[in-house]
Amino acid sequence: MMPADAQADEAGLPLYEVIYRALRRQIVDGTLPAGLVVGETALARAFRSSRIPAGAALRRLEDEGLVTRFGGRGLMIGADDSATPLRLDLVEAGLVLPDARALQPTARNRRATIYPEVEHIVACCLPYGRFQLNESLLAEHYGVSRTVAHEVLTALDRAGLVTQDSNQRWYAGPLTPERMHEHFEMRWLLEPLALEQAWPTLHRRDLVAKRERIRAVQSGKRSAELLERLEHDLHVDTVQRCANSQLREAIHRSQLPLIAMHDTYQILPDAEEMLAEHLAVFDCLIAGEPARAQRALEQHLRRSLGPNKERLANGDRLAPLRPVPFLIAVG
Repeated sequence: MMPADAQADEAGLPLYEVIYRALRRQIVDGTLPAGLVVGETALARAFRSSRIPAGAALRRLEDEGLVTRFGGRGLMIGADDSATPLRLDLVEAGLVLPDARALQPTARNRRATIYPEVEHIVACCLPYGRFQLNESLLAEHYGVSRTVAHEVLTALDRAGLVTQDSNQRWYAGPLTPERMHEHFEMRWLLEPLALEQAWPTLHRRDLVAKRERIRAVQSGKRSAELLERLEHDLHVDTVQRCANSQLREAIHRSQLPLIAMHDTYQILPDAEEMLAEHLAVFDCLIAGEPARAQRALEQHLRRSLGPNKERLANGDRLAPLRPVPFLIAVG
């Protein structure tokens, strides 16, 4: 059982941090056995959360080498990817859930808890056209107050994903070719600078793990989820380790609509080029050549603009939009 003071501390944390700390503690102390398969869906079910915070917790654990990918679906506790996978219900396998106070939504900052999921949903809708975001329906959908819903929308406004008209209504989209060009231009100007800043903080083991994930996708099956993960590996988890918070924020604003597009398209004809370009960046970093990595990153972003504009123009390649009640399509 976790000490009472630790439980009290976790009651004020975002849910992804609560999940991460609980899993890390129980992996390190041996409560959860090596080889146990841990996936986003099962983890979200155990903690009664969405897959967004569960996935964020697993990515941190993977970066630390506490869980690893293997031939099957999900991740496995431990660093040995050749171990025999142990597929059990997580609670039956020994998972001890935190005190109810840490999981109680009203005990945490609800805006911080739901914002990452809403941000992702809104970013994914941009290629489909223009949408109104209904504040009341957003509050009802997440079981929060109108005040919290308004705070979420205000944060989306600061991130550049929504705007408010003169009648105080919130709108998102559409993502136009012109706006897409501007986003990519910001990225190929700023991300190489951020990578230069981030370079002293990068660890070889983490870089090698990210390179191996690219190789695994090259030789295995492709999916929007896996490609989006690789985008996060390079453009978020590596590039955004720079120290300048203003630089990180500017990059994040231009990345949001573009990285999320991997969640909206059924086919990615330039996937081979994307994988090879990501691999080139990590090869340079692992070889201790950050200047070459910067050039490779800029070339990758410049080259990516054309295929992304083409996909935006070909609406028939869009996957079916996953509806949510607070997003209302407008003409």
